[in-house]
Amino acid sequence: MVLKAPGILTFMLSVILTVLAIVTYVFGAAIPIISGHEIWVLLVAQFILVFGCIMRGL
Repeated sequence: MVLKAPGILTFMLSVILTVLAIVTYVFGAAIPIISGHEIWVLLVAQFILVFGCIMRGL
């Protein structure tokens, strides 16, 4: 299996979700969809990044 760099859209989506999850958890920000589910949002963000590195065209 050959890994490649993810596309900019995939990378930015992963970064944005990661930052939102961390801000919600650390600073207690009230983001409606993310509050209470920070670990799941962080896990989804990292899966998006991994799939972006594995799959072609993402």
